[in-house]
This record gives sequence, C-alpha cells and structure tokens, in this order.
Amino acid sequence: MDRDASASPGDRCAPDIELLLCNGLILDVFSGQFFRGDVAIAEGRIVGFGAVNAKQCVDLEGAWVIPGLVDAHVHIESSQLTPTEFARAVLPRGTTTVIADPHEIANVLGLDGIRYMLEASEDLPLRVYLMAPSCVPATPLETAGATLDAEAVAEALGWPRVLGLGEVMNVPGVLARAPDLERKLSAARGRPVDGHAPGLSGPDLWAYRRAGPRTDHECTALPEAAEKLRAGMHVLIREGTAERNLAALLPILTAASSPFVHFATDDRHPETLLEEGSIDDLVRRAMAGGAPPAAAIASASIHAARAYGLRDLGAVAPGYVADLIVLSDLSTFQIRRVYAGGQLVGDEGRCVAHLPERRARTAEHTVRVRDLDPSFRIAARPGAARVIAVVPGQVVTEELLLAPRSRDGDVVADTDRDVLKIAVVERHRATGSVGLGLVHGLGLRRGALGSTVAHDAHNVLVAGVTDDDLRAALAALAAMGGGQVVVADGRVVASHPLPIAGLMSDRNLGDIAASGAALRRAAQALGSRLADPFMTLSFLALPVIPRLRITDQGLVDVAQFAHVPLFAADDAPRGAAF
Repeated sequence: MDRDASASPGDRCAPDIELLLCNGLILDVFSGQFFRGDVAIAEGRIVGFGAVNAKQCVDLEGAWVIPGLVDAHVHIESSQLTPTEFARAVLPRGTTTVIADPHEIANVLGLDGIRYMLEASEDLPLRVYLMAPSCVPATPLETAGATLDAEAVAEALGWPRVLGLGEVMNVPGVLARAPDLERKLSAARGRPVDGHAPGLSGPDLWAYRRAGPRTDHECTALPEAAEKLRAGMHVLIREGTAERNLAALLPILTAASSPFVHFATDDRHPETLLEEGSIDDLVRRAMAGGAPPAAAIASASIHAARAYGLRDLGAVAPGYVADLIVLSDLSTFQIRRVYAGGQLVGDEGRCVAHLPERRARTAEHTVRVRDLDPSFRIAARPGAARVIAVVPGQVVTEELLLAPRSRDGDVVADTDRDVLKIAVVERHRATGSVGLGLVHGLGLRRGALGSTVAHDAHNVLVAGVTDDDLRAALAALAAMGGGQVVVADGRVVASHPLPIAGLMSDRNLGDIAASGAALRRAAQALGSRLADPFMTLSFLALPVIPRLRITDQGLVDVAQFAHVPLFAADDAPRGAAF
C-alpha cells in the first residue's frame, strides 16, 4: 500500500514492511506520553512510525497502542496448565512475556523438570524465560523429589532462556552464609537474582540485599515495600489467587518509582486466570486505584523487561520486538488485539495463534507412596498442642496452643472448634515418611481434602475429620497420579487430576477451571468457608513463610527455622491462647 510519494534514505534501508498499524495513540514509555502515529513492523520488530509501502495496513481508528505486558514472577505450574495452555490463556489478555520460576516442578523432578518447562515452552509466541531455582528443596526440613546443588544450578544457568537465579527463600541460609547457597549466588553473579524475604527489615535486609537478591514479591504492607525499595530492591506487587497485595502496596507505584516497581501474579489458579486474567488484571486494578496509566503500563512492560536484562522488549519504538497491545479503551484497559513478534495472537479475547503442544512423558507417574494404608494416629497426652491457624486471604499462618480433643487415648478432630488432623506423606521416593499435626481454619464438618500440590516439596497433603477419610484421599491421589480430591465417608465426591508431576493437567483451561470449581464447591459443601480451600491447603506445607507449617518430617516453626514437637511445654507457651 502506498503511504507517500517519496522515500528517505532511512526508508530505503528498512526491510520490507509486513504490517503497518495506522492511526493509533501510541504510548511512549520513555516520556510517559501518548502520541498519534503509525507503527511499522517487519521481521518481528518495530521499524518505525510510518512507512512508504506495507503489505498489510490495519486502521486502528484512534485506538491505544501499548507494549506487551511482562509478568515479572510467575510459577506456571500453579496455573495447573501446561506451558502451551498457559500461553493460550494469557496471550489474548496481553501478557506476552513471563519470567517463570520452575521451582515447583524442580522440587518434583529436578533438572529434568526444568528441561521439560524449556522444551514445552519452545517455539511458543509467549516469551517464556526461566529463573534457575535456588532452593530445591526449599529447606532441609522436608523431603523433596530432587536436590539442586550449586553445580546443578550452575548447569541450568548455562541453558538458553534461563536468565538468573530464582527466588532465594532460605533467608537464614543467606544471612548465615551457608556455603552451598553462597556458591549458587556466586554462579549467578552479574545476573538477575530474585528475592523472597517476607518481613525482612533493618540490618538483616541490608545483608540479604548485599548477598545478591534484588527483587522481592513478598511485601504485604506499604512500610515493608518502602523499606525494600530504599534498600535498592525492585518491588514486585503480587496479586495471585490467595495472596492479594495490590491494594495495600499500590501507593508505592508512582511515575518516579515505576522503574523499580513491577507486577507479578506468582500463583494464579485456573479459575482466576479465566475470570480475572493475568497481568492485565493487575494493570487494570492499579489504574482503577489511581495509578497513572503511563506509569502502570511502563512498570508492567519496559521496566519489568529491563529489570531482567531483556533490553529489546517492552517499548513501542524502533528496534524493539513487536509485542504490542491494541486497547479499545484505556481507562478500562479493554484489549482489542494482541501481537507477539508482529503476529496477531489475540483477537477480542480469543487466542488465534498456532500453539504447538508437547507430550509430558518425563513428567508423568510421579506419585510414589510406600504405604497407602498408613497410621495417622496421634497419641494423646496432657498439655497444649501446637495448631496451625489459617489466616483467611493470606499465605501466612499463626500458631495456636490448645488442649486437643481426645478419645480412647488418641487425638481426634474437633469440628466444634474447627480443629482437624493434617498429614504430609512423602511421595517422591517412597520413604514412608509421614508428618502429623493439627490445623484450625479449614472449616470442614466432615470428610477430608487431599492434594499433591503442596508447596514447595509437593508431597501428598491431606487434612480432614477422620483417619479413614485421610487414607481414602491418599489412595485416590496415588491412583490418579496426582491432583486434588474431596472425600466424604470414605468415598471420593470430587476429583481434579493433575497427572503432570502431580501439578499440572493435560486438559484445556475451561475444563480445568470447571473441575477446580466443582472441587471447591465440594469442599465448601463439607463446611469450608474459605474462598479457595485448596490454595490455602497447598501453602500449609511451605516451611519458609511464617509461622507454623507442616512437612513430611513434622511441624516447622518458621521463625526458628526448625522442627518443633506437636505438644508444647506448658511452662513455655508461645502464640495466642485459643
């Protein structure tokens, strides 16, 4: 199509223009201003803001043009989708690049899990970059499916699309200068290193930052985010399924701070992706909460890309990769079309890209339990027991001290006080290791919940009212190769198969979301009042976030970074009375 009668020398040196997006309002992320113009695209990159000839011209009729969005920290495994299906979900929502930490699947399969994520995301229009997991296992307080030592991490850092070191969750190890962790940090020197330091402050924060981590996605309060920003860290505002931090942290995002503040979904379940979206949801919420649109978009594009060394992503400017979003309305962030590498991949909310799917043979058959009929007996004794207390809407827990209910010399569930049994059964090496405890806040009046999604070691986690139902949940999970179940009266009433590493499904987003919704309804029918009982359940085995957790090796006091007995000494009570 002819656009002009004459051509400058620069035009004559340009490649043949394959696509010209005409008459748009283009965001200049460098100045924070919008300007009217055209976007010329060739060979997957932006050539400039006009062209003499173009094979295809699309009139945008004044629509807004912004860069594709970057998810600064996400665990694709938490979506329960394969990388291909994840791309199908997020591309039409405007997320064109993700910084993924595969430590969930690495805790199950080690380096083979990372290889699977790289192979499964190869040749996708979604740009999937990985961070080499730094903490597999997350702590020595649990049994994971693999151990990634410094040599394994160094190997992964040499693979294509692996940008740096994944979230460093072992804060005590960093502060104590644990040798293996120091070797991992040394291997990543000069590359991005993600942090994970909830509540860290003062000299300990400074020491942690000096060791290498330069991002943090665990802030839950504005003062914490402000302190970490002052310490030179990039603050990733997280809005996942269970962890909702955007409203509390939004004031930290200004035009001045936007180069150091980004957005992350971290852990989003299928229903959340389907109903709310991905990074587009966070940008939309930020703008609705008063963040300047140009600053919010720049935080989620150019600044996030540069934080991870991706210098040719995140801007609508010559030489940059043509990952673009066309918005019908800026104020509501209504997405009309999405382009990745200059190719149309999203049209009015539909993914229109060709997405190759790869089989996951190396990631299947990963549930190996020694005894499908274990004893979950807890012998009663005088005094108070430590109880994991769920905090609704938060990933943190509290510790309660109470005298548990007992019958015939055994501790039993007490539904009147919402105290259930909880157990973690090792499932990677068939060691027979079982950790037992009590939990308050799940709300079940009968039955049990079971899951092989149990951050971060992903052993089998079961919680419920009777030992028989706990065993029924364990047997069901082993039989279907991993997933999540609801059991009542010894019978499975809802199941959610996740045969890929016990974490992901081979089905499409709609089917997985529907299955997850049915699972949630079944749990709520048994009495749970939680918005997402299984998301909450999955984090009860995560021994790096305060306060009380459980692993296959027993209860963990995260503040002490050590195992503690179920029954606490009467003369040394800790935690709130119940």
